[in-house]
Amino acid sequence: MNWDKVKIQAQHITPKHALSRLVGSFAAARAGWFTQLFIRWFIKQYKIDMSEAVHEDPRAYKTFNEFFTRYLKPELRPLLADQPELFAHPVDGAVSQLGDIEDGRVFQAKGHDYSLVELLGGDPRDAHPFKNGDFATIYLAPKDYHRIHMPCDGVLRKMIYVPGDLYSVNPLTVANVPNLFARNERVVAIFDGEFGKFAMVLVGATIVASIGTVWSDTVTPPRGAKVHSWDYPASGDNAITLKKGDEMGHFKLGSTIIMAFPEDVIDFAEDLEPGTVTRMGAVLGKRDR
Repeated sequence: MNWDKVKIQAQHITPKHALSRLVGSFAAARAGWFTQLFIRWFIKQYKIDMSEAVHEDPRAYKTFNEFFTRYLKPELRPLLADQPELFAHPVDGAVSQLGDIEDGRVFQAKGHDYSLVELLGGDPRDAHPFKNGDFATIYLAPKDYHRIHMPCDGVLRKMIYVPGDLYSVNPLTVANVPNLFARNERVVAIFDGEFGKFAMVLVGATIVASIGTVWSDTVTPPRGAKVHSWDYPASGDNAITLKKGDEMGHFKLGSTIIMAFPEDVIDFAEDLEPGTVTRMGAVLGKRDR
């Protein structure tokens, strides 16, 4: 029996939204000894190094969400990409794919790619700046730090909520479910940088309890079955300006982030390839011009 096919088929028939919302309710609950028991099991199961956390003692966390979005000691993730010409990794995780966006198509895995327009919510105007640019997809495993930071300075111009499925985003599913990242629920943030626009896409997945940003807190759940978008000013008192390394969002349970840059803007670090472990603040790449 092909167990990989069985696992994929099980995802097709599982009520993923209901399961994810149920898990989300537990993750937010102050369940006392049961929460503590689950946190300790999770630490052991995924070999989490609690010495990296600001609060090392699991008893400091009253809910699973507090534990899962724990802060790390700042000195452990120094912003190595601190020169203006360098881009920083936004998360702890592992590279899924990176490279060129070819005429508006983004590579997912062997035999699979997807539409950039679909990924960003369906408006070709949002996708146009990145049509022949570059992308990086980074997968966050359950053991990883789950706060998301800025790869470079940016002024937020638009946020888009895109409803969708909640398939797992682990490597097996990425390799076997076509159009995965453009069909899962996601939150898109489009920024103005000094080189032009760039996009950060926070992709939901099975049992991801929520996706949030620092400017709007929880974006989903709930949200609904329609695309929602919000525009933000480029300047003034209400402008949202974030510096490289600043926190921009979080996942409550793990998922994937996709970055898109215009053509001839970023030259990815030479040692990056699928499977490369990433650490927030390390060098993602350098300016290409």
